[in-house]
Amino acid sequence: MTTNDEEQAPLSKTQRKQLMEELQTLGEELVELSSERVKKIEIPEDLREAVREAQRMTRHDEAKRRQMQYIGKLMRSVDVQPIRAALALVRGESAGETAKLHRLERLRSELLADEKVLHEITTLYPSIDLQHLRSLRRATLKEQEQNKPPRSYRAIFQLLKELENEAAAEDKETGPAGPLE
Repeated sequence: MTTNDEEQAPLSKTQRKQLMEELQTLGEELVELSSERVKKIEIPEDLREAVREAQRMTRHDEAKRRQMQYIGKLMRSVDVQPIRAALALVRGESAGETAKLHRLERLRSELLADEKVLHEITTLYPSIDLQHLRSLRRATLKEQEQNKPPRSYRAIFQLLKELENEAAAEDKETGPAGPLE
């Protein structure tokens, strides 16, 4: 446990330097994210613009190094906990996201192999347009038969992915105990 005196004590020069390096490293992680993911993280607009500028820099030269230092400087005036949490989510999300995509691919393959899987899909996603899914399945089988580009095959996956995201959003809203009030 820390006391108030320990929390109030000024940081040593070494501690300040370590903190600044940590903030700069956090900034580098932000720069490595896609611009879409950066948009989803709540950060001040000046920091967001600095990250965008660093993302545009392709060479690792002196200008990029200075830009990264500038990002580190901006991060000193920002509450970094939400940024850390968002970055941790991104890091952890990749394994969960990959598993979800593999599950959806398997479901699509099962659907193409056997039309009876439609019943399972309606159980998982009650809001699905069954007629649309059946027509996509028929079109996919026809595309495969005629060696055509897999447009409908991809469309089935996108449809399942959208339904999965909708179901996840509903679960988040309602939570385990029911709707939020």
